Amino acid sequence: MTDAYIYDAVRTPRGEGKPKGALNEVSPVRLAAAALAALRDRNDLDTSCVDDVVLGCSEPAGEQGAVIARSAVLMADYDQSVSGVQINRFCASGLEAVNMAAAQVMAGQADLAIGGGVESMSRVAMASSGGAWFADPQVAFKTYYVQQGISADLIATKYGFSRDDVDAYAVESQKRAAEAWDDGRFKESVVPVKDQNDAIILDRDEHVRPDTDMQALAALNPAFEEMGRDLGFDSVILQRYPEVERIDHVHHAGNSSGIVDGAGAVLVGSREIGDSLGLKPRARIRNFGSIGSEPSIMLTGPAPVTRKVLARGGMETGDIDLYELNEAFAAVVLRYMQDLGVPHDRINVNGGAIAMGHPLGATGAMILGTLLDELERRDLETGLCTLCIGAGMGVAMVIERV
Repeated sequence: MTDAYIYDAVRTPRGEGKPKGALNEVSPVRLAAAALAALRDRNDLDTSCVDDVVLGCSEPAGEQGAVIARSAVLMADYDQSVSGVQINRFCASGLEAVNMAAAQVMAGQADLAIGGGVESMSRVAMASSGGAWFADPQVAFKTYYVQQGISADLIATKYGFSRDDVDAYAVESQKRAAEAWDDGRFKESVVPVKDQNDAIILDRDEHVRPDTDMQALAALNPAFEEMGRDLGFDSVILQRYPEVERIDHVHHAGNSSGIVDGAGAVLVGSREIGDSLGLKPRARIRNFGSIGSEPSIMLTGPAPVTRKVLARGGMETGDIDLYELNEAFAAVVLRYMQDLGVPHDRINVNGGAIAMGHPLGATGAMILGTLLDELERRDLETGLCTLCIGAGMGVAMVIERV
């Protein structure tokens, strides 16, 4: 099997996913094209050598439908020979796209490919694409469907995380993200989004709130308490988990991932194509994988998929120098650390989606790039990137620096 290497990774800033957000004026195709163009320009890339572009998108509807990857390839002025495909694994779509690009290289069916993702949450709302999981009563009944915030609150209740625990985690995420920006740790990989006149629209994550403290978060009401009670979701999930007496609703906007817009892209290829194009590999992709988990609690997949990919590579949790886990909700990361024994100083060391936001289909590619940058900055060797996923799944990738 051919080794697959990461040659570069870029992302746009994350803009507030609201009509007043800075990136609301930018179409999803233009966001994705901005990331692709940056990969080309930074690496003086002959785009005719790129075999495929795989882009994740969690809501492939409206402006984000109709194979947005191919449209982005054309808008970025890549060679017309470059194909594009759009894939959806909910919140892990961006990392799954990199996995698919890497798989093509490893199987010898591509020399150079790009994996990444895009999501304009200010223009294409969540659930725009519909789906049987929540819309078909038979499917919802069989799978004990609940809204994800209810699942996050169940995790906190079942595994003993208090409101103070999740709020303290959120404060630390904001602190780490602000320090990372102030220290310039993202400057090499974040490419500004510009308008048609080449004026900068946004060059910094818009969602970070560096002044967040415990007092400010304590003033926020639980976001999912009324939903759990009035829409019956608490009753549904307690049928699936009867050992839990009641759901303690602890999550709110301040300790959950932010709704934002953004795109990311990762350049993956064989060693031979890199040598021929004068590209220097930054990391080797050791292995990756996906797994299904219980669909009602839904957000616990990162731990079993981590065990799966580590076992496949003959590794243990202690062999990983740094971890990146998407901060869908604070309890997701707290449970992951509790389950695997990962210390807080080795995971999400530059903050995460609670502070910077979670552009669904793009996040996986974004945090993979963040992981690689930080491994280089600290002169460490191995990293693991993972995300929880709706309907109960997990995806992970292990990389090692070259």
